[in-house]
Amino acid sequence: MQIFRKERYPNGRRHIYFCGIKIFSYSKKRKLSKYDEIYARRFDGLSPEEIRYCLEQQFMRSVGYPLNLDNPKTFNEKLQWLKFYYRNPLMTKCADKVAVREYIKQKIGEKYLIPCIGVWDNPDDIDFDKLPDKFVLKVNWGSGQNIIVKDKSKLNIRETRRQLAKWMRPESNHYFMSFEWCYKDIKPKIIAEKYIEQMDGNLLDYKIFCNNGEPNFLFVAIDRGKDLRFNFYDLDFQKLPFKQHYENSNNIIKKPKQFDEMLNIARILAEKFVHCRVDFYIVGDALYFGEITFYHFNGMEKFEPQEWDRRLGDLLKLPKE
Repeated sequence: MQIFRKERYPNGRRHIYFCGIKIFSYSKKRKLSKYDEIYARRFDGLSPEEIRYCLEQQFMRSVGYPLNLDNPKTFNEKLQWLKFYYRNPLMTKCADKVAVREYIKQKIGEKYLIPCIGVWDNPDDIDFDKLPDKFVLKVNWGSGQNIIVKDKSKLNIRETRRQLAKWMRPESNHYFMSFEWCYKDIKPKIIAEKYIEQMDGNLLDYKIFCNNGEPNFLFVAIDRGKDLRFNFYDLDFQKLPFKQHYENSNNIIKKPKQFDEMLNIARILAEKFVHCRVDFYIVGDALYFGEITFYHFNGMEKFEPQEWDRRLGDLLKLPKE
């Protein structure tokens, strides 16, 4: 899924999409709507009332029902509540793909980390001659902003630097796209990690949702890089009868032998948070940490059937204050 994209049309109108949803539209020839006028000023700072208005507009466009921040009931509504109200400084560290590595070392051990090759503040500082033939480049504050290199001799280095520089601009920060608070103060960096052989599509991605410090359910991303599918499961690894954005897979996914270990690690990493999603990869017998995510799909993706939005929301208990 392309997380963030821009489109420009011959009439000068520009659209910005995030998670498949149009969040901003601009044309020099037309007067801006109230939402577009407010959203265009987001880099200068918005009042809480203006941020709330933008969230309400984005939410209605995305999931098709009004956002109730005063009495949220659904899973998507409660993620918006967390965006707007919940401030835990540890979230910023854990959302940063560089800074989180130290946290993982402290909490569960370095063996769960994909080996790091290098970290840079600027794409021009990367010495590609010193990198191995296979590696993965990531921007530390992004989602889906990865460059997977399986043969360095075929890599267009100039285009790679250009793409990385684009991803490091403020408009690629998820706070300035959709007000995901934990990304706001992350300093952009580039990280290179060891290439995992199955990463080009055959790697299963296990994503465990934790509410109030406890794992509740998960999904498995299947056929990544080919025909991506999501299957949701309960903690007994029974498939749940709903989908979100991606179709379900008919493949039979067996519960991995490391599943209990995953749950225990997810519980350790989630203990400080009201809600988070902890991601894992399995390569051979090795279990690797992927990332910690606090606003799954930006909290703006429909569930089918819709009743599961409320059923999953019932699992998440928000703070009283």
